[in-house]
Amino acid sequence: MEYQHGGDIYGNQVEMDYSANINPLGLPEGVKKALYKAIETCSCYPDSSCRELRNALSKFHHINKDYIICGNGAADLIFQIVQAVKPERAFLMAPTFSEYEQALTVTGTELVYYDLKEEQGFKPDSREFIRLIEENITQNPLGKGMVFLCNPNNPTGFALKKEEVSEILDYCRTHSLYCVVDQCFIEFLDEPEVYSVLNITDKQPQDHVFILKAFTKLYAMAGVRLGYGICNNRELLEAMESLRQPWTVSGLAQAAGVAALKETEYVKKTKELIRTERKFLKDRLKELGLYVYDSMANYIFFRDLRPEAQLKDRLLYHQCLEQRLLIRSCGNYRGLDSTYYRICVKGREDNLRFLNILQGILRNETENVGGRESTEKNT
Repeated sequence: MEYQHGGDIYGNQVEMDYSANINPLGLPEGVKKALYKAIETCSCYPDSSCRELRNALSKFHHINKDYIICGNGAADLIFQIVQAVKPERAFLMAPTFSEYEQALTVTGTELVYYDLKEEQGFKPDSREFIRLIEENITQNPLGKGMVFLCNPNNPTGFALKKEEVSEILDYCRTHSLYCVVDQCFIEFLDEPEVYSVLNITDKQPQDHVFILKAFTKLYAMAGVRLGYGICNNRELLEAMESLRQPWTVSGLAQAAGVAALKETEYVKKTKELIRTERKFLKDRLKELGLYVYDSMANYIFFRDLRPEAQLKDRLLYHQCLEQRLLIRSCGNYRGLDSTYYRICVKGREDNLRFLNILQGILRNETENVGGRESTEKNT
C-alpha cells in the first residue's frame, strides 16, 4: 500500500522535506538531554500508566490527571476511542486528516461528510456542519454517533474560534454524540487561546468531548511517538485503557514529554518564527502563480493552476522529487485532486532554498530567490 502521509523520506531520494509539518527548530535541547538520560532506564519496562507524564500534563494544563490518557502518538488514541465507542455513524469534514476515516472504517462505521467548499476557501462553517448533522439524524435516526473536528484543519490550515467549536459541542451534548476535537496544531496559531476549547473540560460536565493533543509537531518529536487525550468521562477513558496494549508509550517517550513541557522559551521562539515565515512563504508562493489558501497554522495549502497540472497526475510533486524536494500531494484527500498540495513552514534559509527550486520548476528561470531577498534587505 502506498504511504499516504507526509514525511516519507525513506522511500524517496530526499534532501529537503517540506511534506511533514514538524517544528523547524528541531528537537529541543532539554528533550535531547532527557532522552540521553532515559537510555539508562531502557532495560526496565516503562510505566504503563505514564504517572509522571500525566502529573506533568496535569500541572501544565491545570486539569485533573485522571482526565488524561497517553498514547503512542495521536493516531494511536484515534483508533482507541473509535474502538471504545464503536459508533454506528460518524460525521467529519472533508478534506481532513485521513486517520479518522481509517479508524472508523475498521469498525464499519457509516461515514457522513461535510464537504468544505472551494469557493469558500475550504473554510468550515460551524452552523453549516450542525445543519448537516441535524438533517441527517432527523431523516435517519442513529444509535451511537461521533463527530470528528480537526482544529485547525489539516490540510487546509483554517481554524474555528472557540465559540464556533462550542456551538458544535453543545449540539453534540444535546443529541448524545461523542465529539473528538483534534488540537494537535493549535499552538502554531497566532492566538491559540482564541480557538482552543481545552479549558471547558473542568468548568462543566463534558462527558461527550475528547480533546486530542500531541508532542509530535510542536516539539519536533515525530520519531518519538507521543500523544495524549483529555476527557472527563472516566468510563470512556477506562474503556480505551482496556483496549490498548500494555506499554504503548515507551520510557524514552515519557521522559521526552516531561522535559518538553518545560521548554517555554522554545515554544515562544517557535511561534515567532512560524508567524513570520508563514507570511513570507504565502507571499512568495502567490508571486510564483500558485493559488494559496488562508492557512493559519505551520503549513500552507495551495493549488497548482498550470494547465499541464490538470493533465499529469501529481505533476508538481514529481517535478519537486526530481530535485530531491518532497512536498505533500493532497490528491488522496476526499474532495481534492492532484493539483492540491501542502507544505510545511521552515526557517528563512531553508525557505529560500525551497523557493529557488520551486521557481526553477514553475518559471524555468535562473533568477535566484535568495539573491532577490538579499537585495530587498538592502533597499
